[in-house]
Amino acid sequence: MLAQYFPAFLEFFFPEAYHGIDWRHGYTLLDKELQKVVRDAVLGQRRADALVQVTSMDGEEDRILVHVEVQGEKASDFPQRMFVYNYRSYDLYGRPVISLAVLGEPHPARYGKFGYGRWHCMMRLRFPVVSLTAYRERWAELEASANPFAMVTQAHLKARETAGSDEARYRAKRELIRSLYRRGYARQDILELFRFIDWVLALPESLEHQLWSEMRQLEEEKQMRYVSSLERIAIKKGIEKGIEKGIEKGIEKGIEKGIEKGIEKGREQTLCELLDELLTARFGPLAEPVRERLTEAGSAQLSVWFRRALTAPSLDAVFVAE
Repeated sequence: MLAQYFPAFLEFFFPEAYHGIDWRHGYTLLDKELQKVVRDAVLGQRRADALVQVTSMDGEEDRILVHVEVQGEKASDFPQRMFVYNYRSYDLYGRPVISLAVLGEPHPARYGKFGYGRWHCMMRLRFPVVSLTAYRERWAELEASANPFAMVTQAHLKARETAGSDEARYRAKRELIRSLYRRGYARQDILELFRFIDWVLALPESLEHQLWSEMRQLEEEKQMRYVSSLERIAIKKGIEKGIEKGIEKGIEKGIEKGIEKGIEKGREQTLCELLDELLTARFGPLAEPVRERLTEAGSAQLSVWFRRALTAPSLDAVFVAE
């Protein structure tokens, strides 16, 4: 979600940072550089989810370090981890690094801090912190917002709230998916947010079937063949029809094993057609060079692309070089 909607993330959680960036220059996700920061920072377990290059309104290039910590209990070393990531990023670039934190658990203040000092030498880091739990009291605001991170926050809160009840989770998931259509999102945004909701609010198989039956009916009423017809049917049930001869037994063991068995039985052409359908459903009509690339690829390469296509944030990410 950070990669897909980074400007919306800042606008929703950190509006001051959002308005301080000149978005006309775009932004760059520094995934490889982030891995270097994580690899070189050898203190304990930690997780930083995004390192992004932006241009501020005064024309300076900055690095924004977004640290997302979603956990059920507080970690005493969290401020120290923020400090380590910040100075490793600064060491890598020699440019300002802005650290921002989103926490799944309550936080006592708007800012986190870490520092040490002795003999008049002081080192300090203060960073803004957003706690998702604070939005429980702002549910009406989340309902009224068209920002995708309002929906992300709602899904997180409902996942925590319904952890002990499948029926409550079913009702929460159904309502969140219905609200995707009410908010006027574009088709691709509905699919992306649906995938996030589906992942966060997992249900037992029986309730999943019940839910998708309702979703199909909802889409027929609204004449929007988005979620159930494309994501669920093309990936989960459409596979049974699309390559049933090739992966009839493998489907019972999961999509990945089913694809492998389908490939073993020589259903390369069918897999190519299914991948074309899946990519079109997720990213819109394919350019002719992309379709040519699919038809020229062998079964092993098609299998790799198919697995990536299930979760990739963009079309380019499906075809990224190894």
